[in-house]
Amino acid sequence: MNPSKVYFTDLRTTIGVSQLDKLERLIRAAGIGDIDFDHKMTAIKIHFGEPGNLTFLRPNYARRVADVVKSLGGVPFLTDCNTLYPGRRKNALEHIESAYENGFTPYATGCQVIIGDGLKGSDDIEVPVRNGQYVKAAKIGRAIMDADVFISLSHFKGHEQTGFGGALKNIGMGCGSRRGKMEQHAAGKPEVSQSRCVGCRQCAKQCAQDAFTYENKKASIDHNKCVGCGRCIAACNFDAIYNPNDSAAEMLDRKMAEYAMAVVDGRPHFHISLVIDISPYCDCHGENDMAILPDVGMFASFDPVALDQACADACLRQQPIPGSLLDENMHREGFCDHHDHFKNTTPASEWKACLEHAEAIGLGSRAYELIEV
Repeated sequence: MNPSKVYFTDLRTTIGVSQLDKLERLIRAAGIGDIDFDHKMTAIKIHFGEPGNLTFLRPNYARRVADVVKSLGGVPFLTDCNTLYPGRRKNALEHIESAYENGFTPYATGCQVIIGDGLKGSDDIEVPVRNGQYVKAAKIGRAIMDADVFISLSHFKGHEQTGFGGALKNIGMGCGSRRGKMEQHAAGKPEVSQSRCVGCRQCAKQCAQDAFTYENKKASIDHNKCVGCGRCIAACNFDAIYNPNDSAAEMLDRKMAEYAMAVVDGRPHFHISLVIDISPYCDCHGENDMAILPDVGMFASFDPVALDQACADACLRQQPIPGSLLDENMHREGFCDHHDHFKNTTPASEWKACLEHAEAIGLGSRAYELIEV
């Protein structure tokens, strides 16, 4: 397979040329104009950010991408699917309200917001997965599959389960309906170390399934209710919650790759990732920790696998930011250096499995040619 082309621009600007101008130059150079947008409904998949989080992509970026789509004759809309966990994006009404609160209004972005899996996260469609080994029919938000053209606009950052969140996670996990997300997470269900648990109940506050009970101030998890979303693992400050299934992270990554295949297979698609504000955890959190790595720049490609690989490689070349979670981990007693910033931040993650499996099923190539704009 020939290397895929990935286009890159840094964040330096000159007087009269903004970062938004550079973003437009990047995506036009990467070939977005080669897509037939004429009167085509175009889904721009983005993460609107949980209210309280301040590292999600600014709506200005979405506006510029939507404006480019409209200049090419397309009819864009911003979209995401509802979440499994408690928060303000678990149904369409709260989700849209959260998007507006974070600036993603039709007036600011120049296009509408449509929640892909409907009012309660149940409006989905089963999409066959070509070459799927773990998922035969992905459950994808119906509005996303109804679109003629698909664009992902991703905030590339760390993630507490998948190592990092880039294009494939934005597409695969982000476009899954609520039952689709449950299917992807189903392989890994955490346990509680009773000796470490202090009974703070932060885990229960993050659980949308009411799976936690407490006896003698110690937490226990009802696996009949648990869907394996992993929010409780990130919420525990005492390392009391862990996943006993060593393959769970890898299985999640592989299923996520197959869901991404279902979303883009057979229709025009294009992908953009901004490697900025590289927080250690997902923008699904109602808070954000400081960045673990310096800002890198903006990337675009027709190949989401090559795009993720290029973004990851660029991050691995950076030096950890002093005082960040990554830096803190690297200075802990007994630290085991994985020579990988994402695994050093979240040791249980297996991000390479996602890219390897995505390549194996024909979604894209990990080999790429980097072209600077």
